[in-house]
Amino acid sequence: MAPPPDRPPRDQPVARVGRAPMHVGRERSGPPERRSLAPRSATITVMIRAVFAAAKSLKRDFGEVEQLQVSEKGPGDFVSHADIKAERTLRAELARTRPEYGFLGEEGGETKGDGRNRWIADPLDGTTNFLHGVPHFAISLALERDGEIIAGIVYQPISDELFWAEKGNGAFIDTPNARSRRLRVSGRKDLARALVGTGIPHIGRGDHPAYLRKLETVMGKTAGVRRWGAASLDFAFVAAGRYDAFFEYGLAPWDVAAGLLLVREAGGMVSDDAGLPYVLGGPSILATNAGLRDVMVEVLA
Repeated sequence: MAPPPDRPPRDQPVARVGRAPMHVGRERSGPPERRSLAPRSATITVMIRAVFAAAKSLKRDFGEVEQLQVSEKGPGDFVSHADIKAERTLRAELARTRPEYGFLGEEGGETKGDGRNRWIADPLDGTTNFLHGVPHFAISLALERDGEIIAGIVYQPISDELFWAEKGNGAFIDTPNARSRRLRVSGRKDLARALVGTGIPHIGRGDHPAYLRKLETVMGKTAGVRRWGAASLDFAFVAAGRYDAFFEYGLAPWDVAAGLLLVREAGGMVSDDAGLPYVLGGPSILATNAGLRDVMVEVLA
């Protein structure tokens, strides 16, 4: 009996509802099967595949977070086997197609390459969230060429949000419900209506009294301040217009490399907290839309 005219034949693809496996025995990990609506270079494709491969183990380990073996790197700064495993996966996947490139990672240090190209990776940004079962963490991967960040990816495995950007080509987001939507920073110019992200220094890190003075000023002039504990996602939120600004102190290159490109390609601005050009690994960083940069510099001063 032929199917009704308004119902597709069974041998044709139909819209999927929910997140069940597409085929028996095939588990979906990230959205590699989605076709991008924005042009992607070979480099971005290689980066996305590497990030999705690393995300598989993170998602498995997050589901068994209480069983993870954890060692301390320092007061309040933890590293898990999930961190190390994810970075090894990133290194291996990227080396298969770009063996001559260097690699700078949070856990495994730096591998020298051809002197021009270097991957900069944080395999698990938001480790403390991860270890406490808080589903807000990301993989951050950037490509630096001749001292300039030219490509960046921030992937949140739990929400399945993929933020990506290439220098001169814009910034985009892929989600389970939208493919390659262009990212734009917010247009707010009134600080009293702005939502600002930040990173609060924890035990053994930063100048707490100095930071609290800045935070007090920001709290008194904005609609709200958020601290979610994953800097790469904070930058992505600025790029997506979810935050209007973000500031933090003492971030490493792998914390910011991909995120700063997302913000710039989404029409935002990145500097230090005094409004001067940001240098990778510098002591302070400020990401804003164009309308709030000067006023945020004034507030943080």
